[in-house]
This record gives sequence, structure tokens and C-alpha cells, in this order.
Amino acid sequence: MSAIARRRSLPGFGLTMGLTLMWLSLMILIPLAGLFVKTAELSPSEFFATVTAPRTLHALKISFGLAFAAACVNLVAGLLIVWALVRYRFPGRRVFDAIVDIPFALPTAVAGIALTTLFAQNGWLGAPLAELGIKVAFTPLGIFLAMVFIGIPFVVRTVQPVLIDLDVEIEEAAESLGASRWQTIRRVILPSLAPAVMTGFALAFARAVGEYGSVIFIAGNLPNVSEIAPLLIVIRLSEFRYADATAIAVVMLIFSFLIILVLNRLQHWAQTRSLAGA
Repeated sequence: MSAIARRRSLPGFGLTMGLTLMWLSLMILIPLAGLFVKTAELSPSEFFATVTAPRTLHALKISFGLAFAAACVNLVAGLLIVWALVRYRFPGRRVFDAIVDIPFALPTAVAGIALTTLFAQNGWLGAPLAELGIKVAFTPLGIFLAMVFIGIPFVVRTVQPVLIDLDVEIEEAAESLGASRWQTIRRVILPSLAPAVMTGFALAFARAVGEYGSVIFIAGNLPNVSEIAPLLIVIRLSEFRYADATAIAVVMLIFSFLIILVLNRLQHWAQTRSLAGA
């Protein structure tokens, strides 16, 4: 069926497409364009000086580096949690399944205060860790833990429905043909889950990069130590240096877009390969 035939088979295509483009422009494209327009007030040399300042580079490194590390941890931990929730039946499984959604429902400021209280040097977990010489609160390690906390549901809820739909008989067939457990996971299960896994990773990474509320309380916010890029943007805004703030935001936007674009291409490649193998 041609593209024209498919278009005509949908009633109200022109109206729905027009509304879609209107809302997309109002909610996403126009605000993003505003960032570039405001940043254009800076000359190229001023823009370069702003985004390459040591404080800015360190804040970007903290935000992107820890967000990537947190997304990697969430990828592994999320897969283990999903596997336990889907493949096994145990007392309290529904309770644990509901607990996964707490970071979704919990206000980010509440999450940040709770994590700070828990991992402070006199907190329930912070005190024994401090005795071992490990300081969590007000350090990059605390930022990392906060990013892991708010990102884990994205991986779990993205992969869970795919694993539920994955027929167990396929695994049994692979085992009956002589495949080991590791071969079944590597050649049967993971290729089917790959697109959903990459989507969950991208969502967890994107959420962690832009996270502010839950991170701000546990970070310590020391310049060149534990200052995240979103906080630096807020500081520049409070100093009425709006163009500098939008310049940092533009850099974050471009890097985030490129990373998510690469992940989406990998997801498309994995999905195409999975369909071709089927």
C-alpha cells in the first residue's frame, strides 16, 4: 500500500497532523529556538569563553559523566529486577513491583532530602560508611546515587512489558536444541530485549542529565567539585547573565540530542536485526 493510500485511509489526517505540529511547535520547538536566539546575543568568542570556562567544563563533566555511569548501573540493575519480577513468583512480588514506581511518584525535592538524610555522616547509612572512610553526601558519589535512584524505573518499565510478551517456549526450544543457559540468554533473550533496553538506557540517561531537585540537596554544590550543570545555569540566571545561562543550556541540549540520536539509531539497528532474524 502506498503512502498516499495509507494517508487517505486515516480520517482527519490533515487536522490531526496540523494539531500535532502546532502543539509540537508551542511546547518544544519554539522554547528550544528561544535558547538559540538568546545565546546569539553572545559573540562567538564570548560563547566559546563561556562554555569552555573551567567551572562550566567541570559542571558539564559531572552532569554527563555521572549520568552515563548511573544509566549503565540502572541498565544492569534494571534487567535483574525485571527478570526477577517477570520470571519468578515469590511472596510480596506485587509490593516490590509497586516500589519500583516510587521515584516516579515521589517529588524530586523529597527524594533529595531523604537521600541526604540517609547518607549524611550521621545518617543510618552514612555513619557506617563514614567509619570506613567513604563520604557520600555532598560529594559526586552522592550525585551518582541520586541519579541511580531517579533513573531505575525507566529501565524497568521499558523492558518489563517486552519480557512479559517474550514466549518462554522459545527459551525451552533453544535449550532442547542443546543451547546452554548463557547461549539462550545471549542469542535468544537479549536480541529480543535489545531495543527496549536501549530505550530504557536513553530515558534513564536523559532524566539523569537534566535532574535538579533530587540532586541539589545531596550534591554539596561546590564549584569544581560537586556542582552540576543545571545548578550552574540557575546560578547564571540569578546573576542576570541570561545569555551565559542559555549558552550552557544549548551545549547540554546539543550533546544530549547527539547521544540520544546515536542510541536511537542503535535501537533501530537492533530492532531491524531482530526482525530479520525472526
